[in-house]
Amino acid sequence: MRALACLALALASAVTPAVAADVVIQVQTAAGQPVPHAVLTLYPNGRPTPPARGGSFRVEQRDLQFSPFVLVVPPGSDVSFPNFDNVRHHVYSFSPVRRFELQLFAREQTRSVRFDRPGIVPLGCNIHDGMIAYINIVDTGHAVRTDAQGRATLVGVPVGPAVARLWHPYLRAPNNQVQGNWTIREGRQGQVITVNLRAPPRPPRTY
Repeated sequence: MRALACLALALASAVTPAVAADVVIQVQTAAGQPVPHAVLTLYPNGRPTPPARGGSFRVEQRDLQFSPFVLVVPPGSDVSFPNFDNVRHHVYSFSPVRRFELQLFAREQTRSVRFDRPGIVPLGCNIHDGMIAYINIVDTGHAVRTDAQGRATLVGVPVGPAVARLWHPYLRAPNNQVQGNWTIREGRQGQVITVNLRAPPRPPRTY
């Protein structure tokens, strides 16, 4: 498929024999470059596991950028938006999952928003168009985001069949997501899924 680049999956040693395993993933492009900020959600036997409810998280505004670029949270989470810049920001989202506006606030000020529904919430700043980020509210307890090396680990995944979904904001696929069927086995195993990732550079700053 055109929507396919390279997601390498390796299963580490089992946490509980024949019951659960740790899943280590490596996401990379077809050229072998690591892909950070990819979100993997896993559904053992095709069903979500209960996510942790709520929690406190933050998306910083620093150097005229949001950090992190992708934040993964469970439903019911409160996300704060502290401003560390010497300019004011106006954070907003038009997402049907959670529409909001945090009107102008200055350095060392913060605002917060609660996210109750699963889905993707793109973020922007009404003053600085180059500021872009995403909040992914996940509906399962087995969800991870890849690090700068394109790696992440899912801990205690039930052994057996599972549905895997991979999301990335630059993924060429419907809703920026692809899905596949995996079999989680005890011990070590290699499995490869390909996804065609397009990762252009961040937009130039024009402020």
